[in-house]
Amino acid sequence: MLVRNIKIILTTLLAIPFLGYSQNNDYLLTAKIGQLSAPAKAYLSYRLNGNNVLDSVVLDNGTFQFKGVVSDPIRASLILDHTGAGIKNKKKQDVLTIYLEKGRIQVNATDSIKKGVVSGPKINMEYLGYKASENYLGKVMAALNWEYEKATKEKRKDPEFQKDLEARYAKAEAERDVLLNKYIKANPDSFFSLVALKEISDSDMDVHVLEPVFNKLSTGLKNSNAGKEFAKSMEKARATSIGAIAMDFSQNDMNDRPVKLSDFRGKYLLLDFWASWCGPCRQENPNVVKAYKTYKDKNFTVLGVSLDQPGKKQDWLQAIEKDGLTWTQLSDLQGWKNAASTLYGVRGIPANFLIDPQGKIVGKDLRGAALEKKLGELLGK
Repeated sequence: MLVRNIKIILTTLLAIPFLGYSQNNDYLLTAKIGQLSAPAKAYLSYRLNGNNVLDSVVLDNGTFQFKGVVSDPIRASLILDHTGAGIKNKKKQDVLTIYLEKGRIQVNATDSIKKGVVSGPKINMEYLGYKASENYLGKVMAALNWEYEKATKEKRKDPEFQKDLEARYAKAEAERDVLLNKYIKANPDSFFSLVALKEISDSDMDVHVLEPVFNKLSTGLKNSNAGKEFAKSMEKARATSIGAIAMDFSQNDMNDRPVKLSDFRGKYLLLDFWASWCGPCRQENPNVVKAYKTYKDKNFTVLGVSLDQPGKKQDWLQAIEKDGLTWTQLSDLQGWKNAASTLYGVRGIPANFLIDPQGKIVGKDLRGAALEKKLGELLGK
C-alpha cells in the first residue's frame, strides 16, 4: 500500500545519477514530456485504502517527478494537463496507466503522455505484455457505448436492443476471461497473473473456479500482500457460494421494524439487493415482480434489501410503490455501506441469492429468464 507521496518539481535532478531507490520500498517516478512548463501540470491519481488520491506538480521544461513508498505495486493514472485548465473532462484527458513500484520509473514522450514510453522496474515492463489481454474488454465496451450513444431515444428503450448489447458484452467478457486465463497459466509468477485473477473475479467471484487457478500461482505471489488479500476475498466469497448456508442478519423494514433473514426459513427466498437510484435494478424489477406473482403461492417469496443513501428514505419508498414491489423491503439507508450487502460481499447491483427452505444458497445473480428457469426447476411450472 502507499504510505506517502511527496510532490516535487524536477529541474536538474534528472542529470543526477540515480541512487537509493532500489532499496526499501521507495519509488521515484520521473518524466520528460517535450518542453512544457507552467501552467502545464502533471497529476498522479490512484486509490489508497479505498479512497481516491490525486497529487499534482507543475512542469519545468517538460520535466516532473513524484516519489513515495509502496509495499505492493499500485495501479495509477499519470495525467498531463497541457494548459493548466484542470482535468475535469475525463474524455479529453491525456493519460497513461502505470504502476507505482519500488525503484525508478521513467516516462518519456515528445508531446502526449498517453504515447509515453515507460521503462524501469519489473512490474511496468510486465504490464506492457499484459495490456493486450486487459484492454480487450475495454475496447469492446467503448464500441458498445458508442453504439448506444448514437442510437435514438426510442431505440435505447427497445428491450431487444438492450438485450443485444448485454449479450455482446457478456460474450466479450467471456472471451476476455479466456485470454486472462491463458496469461495466468503462462505466467504463474507474474504480478499481473494476480491482477488478471481479480479481473476475472469482478464478473463472478466463483470460488470453485478461481481457487484452483490461484493455487497454481507461485508461492511468492500467493504469499505477497496482494495474494493474501485475494485469498481473504475468496474465503468471504465461499460463505456466499452455492451450497453454503445463507448468513443471517437483521435490518429494519419500511416501518422501521426489525426483520431477520431467518424469519423466512421454510420457504424458497430470493434475497434481492437493489436501490432506487440503480437504473439496471429498476429495469430488472419487472422480472422479479413477474417471478413473485408466478410462484408466490408455491412456497416462494422475495426479500428486498435496498442500498439507498442516508436521508433518501422517501426515494426508496416511492420506488417500491412505483415498481410494484409488494414483498418485504429492508434498508439501513447506508448506501454501499449497507450492513447486509457488506456481509454478503455485494460489489454491484442488482445482485441476488436464491435460498432454499433449509437456508442453503441454491442460486446467485439470477435475472430475467434465468430466474424463471431456476424457479421452474425447483417449484414446477
